[in-house]
Amino acid sequence: MADAYIVDAVRTAGGRRDGRLSRVHPADLGAIVIDALVDRTGIDPEVVDDVIFGCVSQIGSQTFNLARTSILASKLPVSVPGVTVDRQCGSGQQAVHFAAQAIMSGNQDIIIAGGSENMTMAPIGSTYAVPKKAGMNGPFDSKEIQARYPGASFSQFEGAEKVAKKYGVTREELDEFAYQSHVKGAAAFDGGHFENEIIPIDVEIEGQTVRHDVDEGLRRNPNMEKMQSLDPLVEGGVITAAASSQICDGSAAVLLVSEKALKQYGLKPLAKIKDMAVCGSDPTMVLEGPIPCTEKILKQSGMSIEDMTIYEVNEAFGSVPLAWAKAVGADINLLNVNGGAQALGHPLGATGAKLIGTLVHELRRREGKYGLLAICEGLGTANATIIEAIYD
Repeated sequence: MADAYIVDAVRTAGGRRDGRLSRVHPADLGAIVIDALVDRTGIDPEVVDDVIFGCVSQIGSQTFNLARTSILASKLPVSVPGVTVDRQCGSGQQAVHFAAQAIMSGNQDIIIAGGSENMTMAPIGSTYAVPKKAGMNGPFDSKEIQARYPGASFSQFEGAEKVAKKYGVTREELDEFAYQSHVKGAAAFDGGHFENEIIPIDVEIEGQTVRHDVDEGLRRNPNMEKMQSLDPLVEGGVITAAASSQICDGSAAVLLVSEKALKQYGLKPLAKIKDMAVCGSDPTMVLEGPIPCTEKILKQSGMSIEDMTIYEVNEAFGSVPLAWAKAVGADINLLNVNGGAQALGHPLGATGAKLIGTLVHELRRREGKYGLLAICEGLGTANATIIEAIYD
């Protein structure tokens, strides 16, 4: 089978809810990363075969095919098509998978894959709440689903607690992991680790132009005592606001190409897709999927967790990567080495592409060979990707 190569990967810095990016239309956020890939790689916009974007809250400004509206806001010609996918929190990662699969099949040669999400404009849960107010059925109102899972809420908050309990993740571990997420994030910025992936943008704030190039939710001096004093989100639980991902506005994109395109357009790859997997798990646990998905991808690739230089597991809640590390025998010192969503934010549909970029750039900075990404997703699904770095 043919290979799918990553030529570049970029993202915006994350914006806090009601923060610097809150008034930037999600299509414009998408256009920013699309245009950055075109400018940085020098690729002719006319030769892009497709744009595949992830977006979770497809309502209001994010409806009517966000990939296509992002194209219309970008430098790409109208001849370039686009499609928007929803694999919940792994939507951006799934966009990369779909792009890689199209290239590996020989059907297409040049695809931009990524995602965009303005969680201020389209709040999480709005796709459920707004129709519900209009008297429409909710996603779990199916008689068959209710019969199969009587009384189940499919709540991610409850799922985070269930994962913590099943894998023995303690409140102390969660507080320390959340604290270190901010510490590692600050060190990454100070060390220039994000320079190759973040696209600085100027935004208008109260009549003034402000340069936005640092994740807005990052706390440079996290307060452990304050974290330890927070009440859990569920009575008797261990998950707190500090151990949860931050609401975030942002976008990310990856340029994937075939070997034919590399030669034809003189492009230099940063990495290639080594393997991909997707799986389902217990929807009432909600967030356990990265564990069986990692086991699946390691088995099908003939690799082990020890073969990975680093790994990214999305910090939807701190219990997810901590449980994952315990279950698969991962070295926590190689996990989310530049901080994660607890500090840097989780822009839902963009997160998968964002973390692909972080993984690729950090892997190359360390001169490592393999990196693994796994993301938990609503109703128990998960994606996993293994990246192989390429050097001149």
